[in-house]
Amino acid sequence: MSTPELDDYLLVLTTCPDKETAQRIAHSLVDSKLAACAQIGQAIESVYSWQGQTHCDQEFPLQLKCTKGHYLQLQHNLLQLHPYEVPQIIAIPLSYGLPAYFNWIKENSPS
Repeated sequence: MSTPELDDYLLVLTTCPDKETAQRIAHSLVDSKLAACAQIGQAIESVYSWQGQTHCDQEFPLQLKCTKGHYLQLQHNLLQLHPYEVPQIIAIPLSYGLPAYFNWIKENSPS
């Protein structure tokens, strides 16, 4: 098994207004091989400023694992699928981890 290059893998974070939206986005991105894995968390309470007002809403966190090479297309597709005008899309480089897991990400989201 080859050793993965450090920083070639990303954890992409977003939130969705409901579980069904998170599931729809997760399935689309995994089925299209842009993400190797998607994890939908339990409901959270988000407090945020939008258009000059403070809001408090329930959201569902969605985590996606992908390669850097897929990020721009993943972001594009996520924007198309997401109902928010400006969704949270944050990508965190994965610098350390189990090499076999990184290889699994690469195998399940091939270039």
